[in-house]
Amino acid sequence: MPVISRRNALILPAATLAAPAYAQQNFPNRPIRMIVPWGAGGTTDVQMRAYCEAASRRLGQPIVVENRAGAGGVLGAQALLTAAPDGYTLSQMPISVFRQPLLNSRALFDPLTDFTYVIHVTGYLFGIVVRNDAPWQNLADLIAAARREPGKLNYGTPGVGTSLHLTMEQIAQMQRIEWTHIPFRGVAENLQNLLGGQIQITADSSGWVPMAEEGRVRVLATWGEQRAKRFPNVPTLKESGIDIVSISPYGLAGPKNMDPGVVRVLHDAFRDALDDPSHVAVLDRFDMQPNYKNSADYTAFVRQTMEEERRLIQQLGLRLS
Repeated sequence: MPVISRRNALILPAATLAAPAYAQQNFPNRPIRMIVPWGAGGTTDVQMRAYCEAASRRLGQPIVVENRAGAGGVLGAQALLTAAPDGYTLSQMPISVFRQPLLNSRALFDPLTDFTYVIHVTGYLFGIVVRNDAPWQNLADLIAAARREPGKLNYGTPGVGTSLHLTMEQIAQMQRIEWTHIPFRGVAENLQNLLGGQIQITADSSGWVPMAEEGRVRVLATWGEQRAKRFPNVPTLKESGIDIVSISPYGLAGPKNMDPGVVRVLHDAFRDALDDPSHVAVLDRFDMQPNYKNSADYTAFVRQTMEEERRLIQQLGLRLS
């Protein structure tokens, strides 16, 4: 179990010593709560459970995953606002957290000041999928159908303001088409409505992989820089003539004003866990790539991301309230 020794504590910066000395109290000495703001059984939930299990072995304490699905992935960030900054409450932080104050007149939080960023972890494999009996064999067919009947085709995503929602609207703007957005609480609900015929298109992370491998859904395009390893015959958006790459990278954060010593302990455990074979196997299963950034680099990345998202939201003319 990583512990900051008394000798090391003596050489910590003054700012660290002035903060509550959680790291000097054998942190962690009880279970840690990890909020996953998505539904159970989805891509993020499966990845985070494997990741937390690997990190818990390094910390010597359980990491208990708590699902809080809904609201486009921002419920974990909201929970951090009232949590103690002691390192025992963390959350997965999707990019939708950084968009919330940009899309809404009443911001729930300020991502630049209200959280402590611990480690940046990975990004998704996103894709556009349809039922296997759908008439569209490729993305060009689907876009042509949307152009013929504006607004008739419904697409599902994990929520308003997610990368999937914004990218689908970006595609519509670039292709001068209209389709209708239907938000769900996660990939399981999204796929259920696709198979049931309530929607015609699912835009979601790679929770659809098993159904695609079984032949129940057809993948029209993936959204990465390169083709997915599991689907080498499926073109990317760029190869389909749409100059977009979207992987929606994410990491872990806690409440603001966390003790730097605690952050280091957590960072180091999760950095080691990133390469744990059990976690790597899950990343491979969903065609997700490690995307490591330390605490300082992750914090800088948040600032940069918010500026990029601000420009995209202005370009799309989106405003939710």
